Amino acid sequence: MAGRGTGPDFVEALARGLDVLTCFDADRRSMSLAEVATAAGLARPTARRLLLTLEELGYVRSAGGAFALTPRVLALGMAYVGSLGLWDIARPHLEQLVAATGESSSMSQLDGSDIVYVARVAVPRIITLRVEIGTRFPAVQTSQGKVLLAALSPDELPATLAVPSRSGLPPCIGRTDGQLERELTEVRARGWALADEELAPGVRSVAVPVRDGTGAVRAAANVTVHAAETSTDRLLGEHLPRLLRTAGDISAEWALWQSRPHVEAARRAADGTASA
Repeated sequence: MAGRGTGPDFVEALARGLDVLTCFDADRRSMSLAEVATAAGLARPTARRLLLTLEELGYVRSAGGAFALTPRVLALGMAYVGSLGLWDIARPHLEQLVAATGESSSMSQLDGSDIVYVARVAVPRIITLRVEIGTRFPAVQTSQGKVLLAALSPDELPATLAVPSRSGLPPCIGRTDGQLERELTEVRARGWALADEELAPGVRSVAVPVRDGTGAVRAAANVTVHAAETSTDRLLGEHLPRLLRTAGDISAEWALWQSRPHVEAARRAADGTASA
C-alpha cells in the first residue's frame, strides 16, 4: 500500500500508519503482527513499530499476540463529520423522520466509487446488512450512491466509477454503462433515486440530495425499508415526500450553519473587534 506518494512533501511514515489502521475491517477485527504486515504491505519490523506507536496513542490495543482497533479510531471519522456540522444538524431531523415513518434513515457522502455513512438513525429490523457510521457500500448499488453520482459532472463520473471499491463487497454486475447513464439522467431530472434489492435481498430504499450553502449536492439522505414489509408504492407515495421535506430542512439549516462564521467575522470586523 505504501510507496505510492509522488509529491515532494509526501510523508511516507504517515501513509504507512494510515495503511495499518485501514487494513482492519469487519472480517479482520483482530490480527497478528504478521497478518497486519501482510495486509498493509509492510515489512514486519515497520509494522511492529507502527502498531506500537498506535497502541501508545490509544488507537490500537494488543492482547495475546493479536492487535485490534480501539473505539478511539471513531474520533478520526467523527472529527470529519463534526467539522462539516452535518451530524449535529441532521440528527434531530432524521429522528423526526424516523418517528414519522417507523423506518431507518441515513445520510452518506461519496468517497471514490463508494458511499460512506456519516449519519444514521435506525429502528430494529431483521435486515441482511449491518449499517453504522463509517460503513461503505458501492455507490451504484445504493439509492444514496445514485443521487451522489447523478450530481457529478460528465468528466467526474467516469473517473469516480473507475476508483476500486473499498467496501469489501463483490462488484456490481448486470448493469451496463449505458443503463447506468440513463438511470442517473432520470435521477438527476426527478430529484430522487430508488434502489430495489440491488445491494442485498430484502433491502429497498429511496434517497434524495442534501445540498450545502452553494446549492451543490454534498450528501444524500435515505429511508430504508424491508421489501417484504413495505411496497415500492408505499415507499414512494408516503415516505418519499417526508424525506424530501427532511432533506430540504437539513440543507437550509446546513447553509445557515456554513454562513455563520463568515457573518460573525464580518460583524467583528465592522465592530472593530477582529483580532490581527
